[in-house]
Amino acid sequence: MLTLGINLVPADGELYLIKQFYAQPEADLLFQQLQTELAWQEESLFIYGRWVKVPRLMCWYGDIDANYRYSGVEHQPLPWTSVLQVIRKKIERRCQRDFNSVLANLYRDGRDSMGCHADDEIELGIKPMIASLSLGDQRLFKLHHKTGKEKLDIVLEHGDLLVMAGVLQHHWRHAVPKTKKLKTSRINLTFRKIN
Repeated sequence: MLTLGINLVPADGELYLIKQFYAQPEADLLFQQLQTELAWQEESLFIYGRWVKVPRLMCWYGDIDANYRYSGVEHQPLPWTSVLQVIRKKIERRCQRDFNSVLANLYRDGRDSMGCHADDEIELGIKPMIASLSLGDQRLFKLHHKTGKEKLDIVLEHGDLLVMAGVLQHHWRHAVPKTKKLKTSRINLTFRKIN
């Protein structure tokens, strides 16, 4: 069991929210650096038997051997940038865990989203820890249990760190839904360990 605060899920996993892991001035600077320095690209994924455009911009960074395959696409990591390395080290210290890769997502507005899924790929291991840093505009993060009726809605704000661990990915699914509310850009960094 981690010592990252109160576990937010009632059963079947661990979920911790660390508010303002980065305070606003530093979070502002990181957002600007990441928005301009990362190699953002529009991707297509193979979902339900067809290729669809991903409704956000993405990029994958990490150690040279941290290849990650999901939705029919092989992702080979770009080399770590200096700003990603700084963020990685701070999150590793807080989580007491090493991460060898990060998936970066740029949500341009409220129309950009992340569909309902679990990060349960084999290369993430049996009990993966995923540390998710939010920068920019706040967005709703929705979770629901795969077999039970439990649901959880969390508003992720500028500088917040959400840590998913234990067996959470095997029992819960999560999403960042579209919204009609006026939204500005949000960057989400999900640090992982690829085995």
